[in-house]
Amino acid sequence: ICHSVVFSCSTAVNDLVYIMDGSWSVGSDDFETAKRWLVNVTSGFDVSSHYSQVGVVQYSDTPRLEIPLGLHKTTQDLIKAIEDISYLGGNTQTGRAIKFAVDHVFASSQRSEVKNRIAVVVTDGKSQDDVMDASVESRAQGIKVFAVGVGTEITTSELVTIANKPEGEYVLYAEDYTNIDRIRDAMEQKLCEESVCPTRIPVASRDEKGFELILGMKIHQKAKKIQELYTAICLTNTCFKFVLREIFPEGLPPSYVFVSTLRLKGPSSREKLDLWRVLSKDGQIQAAVTLNGQDKSVIFTTTNTVNEEQIVTFDAQVLPRALFDGSWHQLKVLVRPRRVSCFLDDQQIQDEALDAVVPIYINGKTQISKRSGSDATLPTEIQKLRLYCDPQQSERETACEIYSVVRKQNTAVI
Repeated sequence: ICHSVVFSCSTAVNDLVYIMDGSWSVGSDDFETAKRWLVNVTSGFDVSSHYSQVGVVQYSDTPRLEIPLGLHKTTQDLIKAIEDISYLGGNTQTGRAIKFAVDHVFASSQRSEVKNRIAVVVTDGKSQDDVMDASVESRAQGIKVFAVGVGTEITTSELVTIANKPEGEYVLYAEDYTNIDRIRDAMEQKLCEESVCPTRIPVASRDEKGFELILGMKIHQKAKKIQELYTAICLTNTCFKFVLREIFPEGLPPSYVFVSTLRLKGPSSREKLDLWRVLSKDGQIQAAVTLNGQDKSVIFTTTNTVNEEQIVTFDAQVLPRALFDGSWHQLKVLVRPRRVSCFLDDQQIQDEALDAVVPIYINGKTQISKRSGSDATLPTEIQKLRLYCDPQQSERETACEIYSVVRKQNTAVI
């Protein structure tokens, strides 16, 4: 299979520039720690002229271009170059450094097909110059800016000014440089979300990065609408499949939340139903959420570095049979790099370990509501079908739209 159709965060087409504070307040030891953090975060990307290009600017009184964007064509060469950066020392001119990155580093990119231009500003104190103008200009040029504040001398309002909105997504904090590695996973996840999750889903007062599958796969145009307490759609015999690259153009993030509000009736409550599945070109399952009405279990399938797939079963011993009782329910599957959890109606049912996964091939297709092992559609009533890129959305996404669930929760409180 052609390597060019394997996609994940690692193979996203990014121009990524790190803007590192090298002022006196950092100190040489903490600067070395910051470099190691940079190496750890960057090692997850495939550095090449086809995928991610990475540049590094160190700044104090003046910015210094340490690594030109696209100079290094392999991850190992880039890591070696980061390790060789020497500590600058001086005052803190953050605004000047951001302007330099916008005007000279991002502007030097020779690639017209870059999908994401991302800057990560790492600082441990208040800037001695103005950051407003440079930050506004970076956003005007379509650059997504993350601000990482380290230590107690940082100014939150300044980080918020530097970063894109909303601040909860683009501003990160570390207690000190010794603890900066604690936010490595969060930084990797956010960079990944920025790379592979191009769309936003309106949720309450905020927009969440993710994939609205009902709209993306045009299910709302093909399926029959039903109106009860909820506006929902009934999937019958219509063909619900889509070219994978049109729905997940950059693949799947390493962490995500699959959410569905649904009702299983008739054959769908008794048979084995692939509620959502991702197939490679040769028909191999790369990801799937399967509802097995035969033994009342939920099955999650993903890739594996050793075998073609790995399967986790949330079995009937712990999974309430209510999912198959003909009523409305919310099902959530929370996927992280080494864990997967299943939730039903806001209650965690089971949490299991995962082996390491590999990126998916996007030259296949994604399908909804199919009989397992078949292209036949099983009738399913669906009110919500989403995949969120932020794993924290699992805590925010509740089953409050389901009257019977809310009534049961209220009764339990009383």
